[in-house]
Amino acid sequence: MIIPIRCMTCGKPVGQYWEEFKKKIENGGDPKKLLDGFGVERYCCRSLFLTHVDMTKKIGRFKK
Repeated sequence: MIIPIRCMTCGKPVGQYWEEFKKKIENGGDPKKLLDGFGVERYCCRSLFLTHVDMTKKIGRFKK
C-alpha cells in the first residue's frame, strides 16, 4: 500500500527516497543506478522499492 518509513527487516530509514524513486522510474530511470545513488545497498531494503505495488486507489473503493 504505502512504502514503509523504515525497512521492516533491518530498520534502515528508506521512506524519504520513495517519491524521487517513483518519479525517476516513471521517466525511464534505471532502478539499480537509482538505488545505488540513494545508498540503498541491502537486499531487504531494495526489495521494498522493487516489489512495491500501490493499492491505495483499489482499496479506497471499498470504503464504507
